[in-house]
Amino acid sequence: GLKNDFVRNILWTFEDIHMLVGSNMPIFGGGRYPAVSLRLRDNNKPINVLTGIDYWLDNLICNVPELVMCFHVNGIVQKYEMIKTEDIPNLENSNFSTKVIKDIAQNILSFLKSNCTKEGHTYWLFKASGSDIVKLYDLTTLCEETEDKYQNPFTMPVAILLYKVACNMMLKKNQNRKHYGTIRTLLLNCVKLLDKGRHPQIIASANYMLSELFQLDEPKRDEAGEFPLNANSDESYSEEEEEEEMPDSDENGSYSTSSDPSDDNKAVAVIKSVGELSVPEKYKSTHQIRPSCAFPVCHDTEERCRLVLNYVLEGLKSVDSSIKKESDLPAADPSTPIPLKYEDESKSVGPECLEKQMALFLDKMGLFREVKPPSQSGMIPGSWQHKMKLQLILKSSKAYYVLSDAAVSLQKYGRALRYIKLALQCHDTYCCLSTNMLSEVLLFLCQCLTLCGDIQLMLAQNANNRAAYLEEYNYQTKEDQEILHSLHRESSCQVFSWATDLSTDLECQLSISCKCYEAANEILLFSNLKEHSAEQYTQVMKRTGNVRNEIGVFYMNQAAALQSERVESKTVSSAEQQLWKKSFSCFEKGIQNFESIEDATNAALLLCNMGRLMRICAHAHCASGGDFKREFSPEEALYYNKAIDYYLKALRSLGKREVHSAVWDSVNWELSTTYFTMATLLQDYAPLSRKAQEQIEKEVSEAMMKSLKYCDVDTVSARQPLCQYRAATIHHRLASMYHSCLRNQVGDEHQRKQHRVLVDLHYGKAVKFFQLLKDTPCELLRVQLERVAFAEFQMASQNSSGGKLKTLYGALDIMAQSHSVFHLMRKELVGECDQGLEDGKSSAEKVPTENSSVSLNKEEISKLLSIFESRLSFLLLQSIKLLTSTKKKMGAGILDPEQHIWYILQHLDFVSIVHFSGRAKKTGFGFRFRKFEEKRATRGNIDEEDILKTNKYVYSLLLRSVANKNLTLLERIEVILNLLEQLTQGNEGKNLGIQ
Repeated sequence: GLKNDFVRNILWTFEDIHMLVGSNMPIFGGGRYPAVSLRLRDNNKPINVLTGIDYWLDNLICNVPELVMCFHVNGIVQKYEMIKTEDIPNLENSNFSTKVIKDIAQNILSFLKSNCTKEGHTYWLFKASGSDIVKLYDLTTLCEETEDKYQNPFTMPVAILLYKVACNMMLKKNQNRKHYGTIRTLLLNCVKLLDKGRHPQIIASANYMLSELFQLDEPKRDEAGEFPLNANSDESYSEEEEEEEMPDSDENGSYSTSSDPSDDNKAVAVIKSVGELSVPEKYKSTHQIRPSCAFPVCHDTEERCRLVLNYVLEGLKSVDSSIKKESDLPAADPSTPIPLKYEDESKSVGPECLEKQMALFLDKMGLFREVKPPSQSGMIPGSWQHKMKLQLILKSSKAYYVLSDAAVSLQKYGRALRYIKLALQCHDTYCCLSTNMLSEVLLFLCQCLTLCGDIQLMLAQNANNRAAYLEEYNYQTKEDQEILHSLHRESSCQVFSWATDLSTDLECQLSISCKCYEAANEILLFSNLKEHSAEQYTQVMKRTGNVRNEIGVFYMNQAAALQSERVESKTVSSAEQQLWKKSFSCFEKGIQNFESIEDATNAALLLCNMGRLMRICAHAHCASGGDFKREFSPEEALYYNKAIDYYLKALRSLGKREVHSAVWDSVNWELSTTYFTMATLLQDYAPLSRKAQEQIEKEVSEAMMKSLKYCDVDTVSARQPLCQYRAATIHHRLASMYHSCLRNQVGDEHQRKQHRVLVDLHYGKAVKFFQLLKDTPCELLRVQLERVAFAEFQMASQNSSGGKLKTLYGALDIMAQSHSVFHLMRKELVGECDQGLEDGKSSAEKVPTENSSVSLNKEEISKLLSIFESRLSFLLLQSIKLLTSTKKKMGAGILDPEQHIWYILQHLDFVSIVHFSGRAKKTGFGFRFRKFEEKRATRGNIDEEDILKTNKYVYSLLLRSVANKNLTLLERIEVILNLLEQLTQGNEGKNLGIQ
């Protein structure tokens, strides 16, 4: 049906006329004459005008410069004559005007363009012998009146012509996009003209070319800057834009439309006299013959893919209808949905079953070149049906892949899984039919499996919408069913069923995703595509590592859940240990995946997760029994140290913070947390049965300092407040530990002195960090109270009244520094009260105040407030006793004046003491006393009597407040603030430690 009746087809330009013509004229050439045409002529017969015109036009069409005339008599050659093409119109007995020929051609073409206006119709220009009248007939319209519309003898040639023109335009790769509208129109008209039963090959091929017009892999318009027009600007190209439309006026139109009753009423148009054709511009085209060739505008990817699948389906139908063995196949109704097979999930899902299915799949992929199952439809390999069906199936597979990818972008994961299932079913059929798998096809299969793995992973991560995804997955269009029906003629399409089932089990979905990535990797390896598709290999490895991390986290969370449900007295179960092993194996393999592509960042993240797993294992090995009996076990220490090793490996994997600052900071934080947790457990549940107290204290101190090392308190980030709180807590714990050691330690005065210095140092740093946070009033108050307790402990070991008073005033100074803490507590409590009043007045929903960032624990505040009141009461009472005792001794003369002076000097600042001592050495005691009295007068008349009065007054107020049990928490805080203010003002300027 595709036989070409011409030796050559030429796109010929004659004057301003462009036309496609066919020629069978033989052309000779060689040596001095590269191209000549040869004509035999009887020497006794002259050349007439028509013959001359024939020779001239043949040479013009084929671009031949010379004509060789071979004259003979009765077959005996007499002579040869070389004639140039431009000289042919001037031959003897064959003179004609080229301008007249041009006018005739132009008039005929204009006449045809004006009257041949129906797309796909065949016209016949007819002139009877001996008649001057030329008639134009529409053969398509005449043939439609007959029983068989395909009896038109011109239908097949016109269809073939349309098909060939479309093919030639498709071959011009560099410019065919702008002609897609024209190509589509040609192919649609070709298909329209042909009988599907008689010409399935041409129809199938035309439909395949129609599907090829829609580029499935073109870039998205919102990402590509080179598409400035509307959504599918390059697809909406129309050749009508190239030419301005000509008006439909009948300007100088002297042709007839058979209005004369004497004319043949079946003719479309009539030229009354041939002579009219030689009149220049006698006929002007009044109608644009060019049809509407605009390419359809596809508003989205799904619409474009659906058009492709529609053409593919028509092509598959043509191929299937031409296969004789179709009657042997079981009948199937295309309108009946193909039943989805469901099996018992306990048997058909799970990692073990997936392993077997994967093995079968890889066996098939490895042996497809050797073992080829015969086609169920009986297609002969190498036949046009076989080749065409392969192309159509591959095209449908790509269309379904693009649809699936678009559905993923819309988060329609059920629909995406259905489309990728269809894509893989198409690919399965392609593998069954193909005799030689191309690398491009294998790479596409790898992409399909990778996308399938992505979808299964997304389904696992969005389990809440499973019902909606199941509904999307089970939906099928009639078009999809018919394509599946065509696929099932060749294979069962079950090779990839393990990858495309929608499971309701989270573990199974994650395992399927992992197996998809593994299968994609295997394809890249055994087909030697790893080197040629390095980017694809990197993506597959990265996804494999990612899903293994997800599976590892899944098993780790399951183990943690089992651990939380376990009764304290029970030991670690075998189920937990199995989950640990599975999780550890997944993390280990994932790290190998990332290391194979030198992805240090993701490898560090998985090492971080392995550290977390070790911490879960450590927590699970807590010794049984209550908190009083518990000790930090060797197993806990082992797993915590393993966790530390993995975190350090993660840091080494990154190398430096600049590689990925967020991951680096996260690993440092986790490492700091591990050290802190281990030190806290070691401190709270000290293993005294195995280690000495000094060794435990040393280990706690080392772990705490390492935790501080990896706790970045300086870098401004979202985690900075957490780091500052961690640092404050570490210093608080270390100070408490050294404080406890000092209380329980006997002998070794040097070590006691060191501990005293460390207690002051760590309490001071703890206060500094808690003050930076501004939202930890309870913690700050607790630290200050411990500092007061430490001062009381020191005061108990002092013998002199002066030393005790100095320590006492230092403790009162710490109390006064707590003024800001109580201000913050009062502010928050007042805010809560105001919010409560607003809520009582309106029925609006509660909205927390913007400035309220502290959630106060009122019970804890109440306890701390009681302790504060008791310690303040104790300190004031002690100061009153000491000052009263000193006063009595002075009154009784127990202290001589010089002792009294030096007692008072103990409360002066260091500069005053040095200055005063230097002068005293030169002038003796009397001078010293006189100068001291002068200095006392200038410093505000320091008088223990005033201090004693203030302390007694504050003490009395405090006792009344404590005795009143009806005060609210806010009122108690107000009283404390008032007392601290009275205490500070009463002693202001007396240099007794109250700042």
